[in-house]
Amino acid sequence: MSDSSAAPARLTVFKTYKLYVGGKFPRSESGRVYEVTDPKGKWLANAPLSSRKDARDAVVAARKAFGGWSGATAYNRGQILYRIAEMLEGRRDQFVREVGEAEGLSKSKAAAVVDAAIDRWVWYAGWTDKIGQVVGGANPVAGPFFNLSTPEPTGVVTVVAPQDSSFLGLVSVIAPVIATGNTAVVIASEKAPLPALSLGEVLATSDLPGGVVNILSGKAGEMGPHLAAHMDVNAIDLAGADEALARELEVAAADNLKRVLRPQPVDDWSADPGTARMTAFLETKTVWHPTGSLGASGSSY
Repeated sequence: MSDSSAAPARLTVFKTYKLYVGGKFPRSESGRVYEVTDPKGKWLANAPLSSRKDARDAVVAARKAFGGWSGATAYNRGQILYRIAEMLEGRRDQFVREVGEAEGLSKSKAAAVVDAAIDRWVWYAGWTDKIGQVVGGANPVAGPFFNLSTPEPTGVVTVVAPQDSSFLGLVSVIAPVIATGNTAVVIASEKAPLPALSLGEVLATSDLPGGVVNILSGKAGEMGPHLAAHMDVNAIDLAGADEALARELEVAAADNLKRVLRPQPVDDWSADPGTARMTAFLETKTVWHPTGSLGASGSSY
């Protein structure tokens, strides 16, 4: 007799990875995909091969989101970044698997990477309402004026994500950009894009307004030059570009005087990142304000 209580066979539901642009999940407009494999050559998934048009759409979405995001209070941005960490904690097992497959790590090592990435979000969440006090301040001037310097976000930032650190490195270059009020167009690691594309699903459910972060998968050498030359991109982080590509993008970025953060060697992405990546995409606004007429005693107000 057959065992009628046995569980029926079912088809495996494979995940379709998509881009994250403007808070939505489109396929590449070109319809192209490419095979993603683990370090041993085992097939993992087909990822969208983004086109120049996808990159332009991402810039449009980032520019549209910039006003609201940069105008939000620093405290509110911190709340949202912390919410991202909460959502990542809830999907920890998924990211441990994806990071382990992407980077050829054991489960325990992949878990350590994911935990460090979650902690990194929390760390930057705490900085959103403090960075202004660190890099801004009141300046002493000779005259009846208040002279105040305050940091402001640069605008739309293109980020070429690290190639070898598919998740912790990715978080380490995205979080400081948006913590300070910028919006981002991210080119994920070409060889290991799946954790980045899954991060888009987390961002979409974490109160982050659509367009603040836009994630593209594909070839940095194909999309990078167009983004570096795009006149509505204000800055570019070349963290994941090799020397030749970094030079090409730096030259293209000069047309509209983009801020350029050249590749910095990072031996350990889990090390204390400091504030350098936040200040790289901040500008300083200085305001003079009269204090009022000085009386005979030299006092004002």
